[in-house]
Amino acid sequence: MSAGKIYGVGLGPGDPDLMSVRADRLLRNARHVAFFRKPGRSGQARQIVNGMIPEGAVEFPMEYPVTTEIPLNDPRYNELLAAFYEDCAHHLKALAGTGEDVVVLCEGDPFFYGSFMHLYTRLRDIAPVEVVPAITGMSGAWTATGDPITWGDDILTVLAATLPEEVLAERMAKTDALVVMKIGRNIDKVKRALKTAGMYDRAWIVEYAQMPNQRVCKLSENCEGITPYFSIILVHGQGRRP
Repeated sequence: MSAGKIYGVGLGPGDPDLMSVRADRLLRNARHVAFFRKPGRSGQARQIVNGMIPEGAVEFPMEYPVTTEIPLNDPRYNELLAAFYEDCAHHLKALAGTGEDVVVLCEGDPFFYGSFMHLYTRLRDIAPVEVVPAITGMSGAWTATGDPITWGDDILTVLAATLPEEVLAERMAKTDALVVMKIGRNIDKVKRALKTAGMYDRAWIVEYAQMPNQRVCKLSENCEGITPYFSIILVHGQGRRP
C-alpha cells in the first residue's frame, strides 16, 4: 500500500471565494480533515469552510494546550506546544501510513506565521507532505483599507506584536510601509511603539479581514468593538509614483 499524502492547505484571508482552485478541490474531495482550534471553540479555519467539507469526512480537531495562559518566555510554553505538535504530527503520519490523504486547514498561507509550519518541519522527512499556498491575511487586510500598501521603492516590514516595545519602535521607524501581526493583548504596546516611531496617525486596524464581519478603521479613531486578537495593523507606504 502506498502512503497517503498530508496537505497543508491555505484557505486565504477568510472569504471562501478567495481560496485557490486547488485548495477548493482538495477540500471538497477530502476524506480526512484536520484543523487547529482552542478547546471549546470551533476554530477559525474550520468556520471558513463551513458547508464545504464532504459528508462522511472524518474531522480531526487539534486543540492547543496553551495560547495566552502563560507567558511566551515561560519554558513550559514551548514544552507544552512542542509535545502537542509532536502528538499531532504522529497522528497525521500514522493516518497517511494507512494510505489515506489528510487535508490540514490553514488560515492565510501555511508558510506565513501559521501553526502548520510546526507540523511541516516534523513531517517533511518522514511522510509525503505538500503545501498549497494562499493569499495571506495581511494581503486581505490591506486590500480592505482600499489603498495600496506599497509604492515604488517602498520597503515593507512585517512585525509580530509579541516583540519588545523598543524593538517594535526601532523597526517601525526604519520602514516605509508596515504590517503588525499577532496583536491580541499587545495592542497598547503597539500603539505606544507607533507613536514613538511617528506612524500612529497613519495606522489602520482591520478585524476579520475579508470575512462577513470585517471591520476597518483608523487606529487613532474610535474603533469601539474591534477585537485586537483577530486584527492586523497596517501603515501604508507613500513612495515614488508616476
